[in-house]
Amino acid sequence: MVAGYLDILRARHAVRLLVGTLVGRLPNATAAIAIVLFVRAEGGSYSLAGALAAVYGVANAVGQPVLGRLVDLYGQPRVQLPAAVLSGLAMTVFAFAGTGPAVLAYGAVGAAGLFTPPLEGGLRALWPSVLREEGQVHTAYAMDAVAQEVMFTVGPLLVTVCVSLWSPLVALLVLNAVGVLGALSVVVSPPSRAWRSAPREAHWLGALRSSGLLALLGAFLFIGMALGSITVASVPYADDHGGDAVYGWLMAALGLGALVGGTVYGARQWAGDPARRLRSLVALLAACYLPLMLMPGAFAMVLLTAVAGVFLAPCIACAFVLVDRHAPRGTVTEAFSWLVTTFTVGASVGTGLAGPVVEAGGTLWGFAVPGAAGVVSLLVLACTGRVLAVPAPEAVVAASPENDPNRAVEPRFSSGHQA
Repeated sequence: MVAGYLDILRARHAVRLLVGTLVGRLPNATAAIAIVLFVRAEGGSYSLAGALAAVYGVANAVGQPVLGRLVDLYGQPRVQLPAAVLSGLAMTVFAFAGTGPAVLAYGAVGAAGLFTPPLEGGLRALWPSVLREEGQVHTAYAMDAVAQEVMFTVGPLLVTVCVSLWSPLVALLVLNAVGVLGALSVVVSPPSRAWRSAPREAHWLGALRSSGLLALLGAFLFIGMALGSITVASVPYADDHGGDAVYGWLMAALGLGALVGGTVYGARQWAGDPARRLRSLVALLAACYLPLMLMPGAFAMVLLTAVAGVFLAPCIACAFVLVDRHAPRGTVTEAFSWLVTTFTVGASVGTGLAGPVVEAGGTLWGFAVPGAAGVVSLLVLACTGRVLAVPAPEAVVAASPENDPNRAVEPRFSSGHQA
């Protein structure tokens, strides 16, 4: 199991790119909790803290595909590093200005979210130039999905450590400074400097002109909804079964399940059509959400939550393969960024939907939301199976070595591959 991951980590530049990307994304992974803690320390209300965190999230969702398109057009160093610096400066303005001038606070937080560099999509665009074997690239996608779970687990802990040692203001400054350093480490690396997107057809829709990508985004909107709704439905359950400690265990179990599932999934090569495999994975994901409605005791519920997370990272890793397969020529970074945005928006919708559902029908119906969202995601994939099974014509052209003048830095793979 470990050998496949070690082969990737031994590849030249692989560790630097993976670690640099994770460090560069720390400000994004910790923004919500850091903003909330800072606003509360400044004497602001929970409503203000939530509103500012929401503004950051919305701005981030808007900025990722826009910056991703700019990366495809102008390269990674010209976009990623300036964006990271602007995002860090905007958060610095927020830290020193505080919550007093509301317009300035909202503007600074919005700018920080808007200019968050698309390092996540950029890394996935770089893997084919670092790992020459197709199977290794797909294993790297799985390792990437696992690393996300680690980051979103460790990130909030780093915030609390910084706050306890210094203050929420210092936490904001330190994490964003570290994020800029992470982005710098990536963009000055040889693979990032050498990478060029394949020539692209001018089109205002960019990556969204791919029907296969649109189908994938539709499915992942509902997967995001499922994940977001679990975080809300778990709150009233925890209130009735032990309080905040139980809630913390539930969220940790969800992340642990995804970590284990992604690690096992990426440890082997998978034959066959990735679109068909994604349908199977989403079906298993939805099936694992449904037992949450049983709402047993705290210990059993933690186990069920861990099981509910097992197929999340494999779904994401398989989706990465399909994004690369369906992204129109020259739009790979933008396409990956759209997946990030869609998942984020879905999680926000799920969070907003689960609250009223719990208030109207109780905790049981709150846990029904992720199961229902998983089923809808499966239906989307089932209805668009023929579209997802065949790569877009422009993606097939990009996959042909003789037609790809940039194949040395952005190889693409044909549709008859193992994933």
